[in-house]
Amino acid sequence: MRTIDFSPLYRSVVGFDRLAALLDQAAAQESAAGYPPYNIERTDENAYRIEIAVAGFRPEELSVDVKENLLTVAGRKAANDDARKFLHRGLAERNFERRFQLADYVVVTDAALDNGLLSISLKRELPEALKPRSIAITSPSTKQIEGKGKKAA
Repeated sequence: MRTIDFSPLYRSVVGFDRLAALLDQAAAQESAAGYPPYNIERTDENAYRIEIAVAGFRPEELSVDVKENLLTVAGRKAANDDARKFLHRGLAERNFERRFQLADYVVVTDAALDNGLLSISLKRELPEALKPRSIAITSPSTKQIEGKGKKAA
């Protein structure tokens, strides 16, 4: 995997410490662990889906938690110390934890497990105060016309 050196960027930006830390953290996380594999898909203008391959995990062995802007998906397998003898063991049954940094106002709407694929639906929900709105433009002439119309009525 490639590593990216962000140090030249730090010399030319001021006040983006949080963004720089997130970039470093994401680069470190990707190079350290590639398990389990996942996809991030944009399904609509304000909707997203994260799909994580969790074959072999049951719903009760998975947890999806959101705290502030951090989505954490974890899988915990019970110890399987029975007398099974494998000739080849290619299915990973190890514990994992994946973290995703969410943008402001992104909420998790649904999580579903189907055929070994955990799908987490997300949606950006802007508060009414932050949504764009149109402001009517008035001028002194329109106010006089409105005022005359009201007097006549």
